[in-house]
Amino acid sequence: MKTVEEIKSAIEAAVPGAAVEIAPNPNPALPHSLRIAPSHMPAAAKFLRDDEELKLDYLSNVTGVDWPESLEAVYHIYSVEKKHGPVIIRMHTENRTDQVELPSLTPIWRSAEFQEREIFDLYGIVFTGHPDLRRLLMWEGFKDHPMRKDYREPDDFEYEPTAHDEVLKRAQAHQAATTGLESEAGA
Repeated sequence: MKTVEEIKSAIEAAVPGAAVEIAPNPNPALPHSLRIAPSHMPAAAKFLRDDEELKLDYLSNVTGVDWPESLEAVYHIYSVEKKHGPVIIRMHTENRTDQVELPSLTPIWRSAEFQEREIFDLYGIVFTGHPDLRRLLMWEGFKDHPMRKDYREPDDFEYEPTAHDEVLKRAQAHQAATTGLESEAGA
């Protein structure tokens, strides 16, 4: 497999104007990653998938990161055909408040669909071009994004819809009926 420096050069040669930066990993056991500008990411991802030497055809994992200045999506890609990887690619939002859009890579790797939905739900990154961007873990109407560092858990839990309230009422009624029967039998 090519080195991260060779992959960087290949992307820059294949995608005119692509700004690719190597993000070093201080852990010697893990590979360095490539930070690619969001405007060039779809073309770079397509190149990584389709290039005859790389054939990075399998996206195994997408995760979000909350940095002090921006949000980040990190993709781990492998080649099933060539049996190599991972190559880690990442992209940052402009900021973490009102410019939180990144292009979806679901059209390139279908396995990104649910994982980008999860990142949208938990971090608030809006993936443009995603085929079904809606909440995955939290309910519709939930405010905020619980994996962000500035998230504050509410101190009033009555807002959370739950089916357990009905179960609790039935259990209390059953207990009262059973306790009433036991006291009558003992009398």
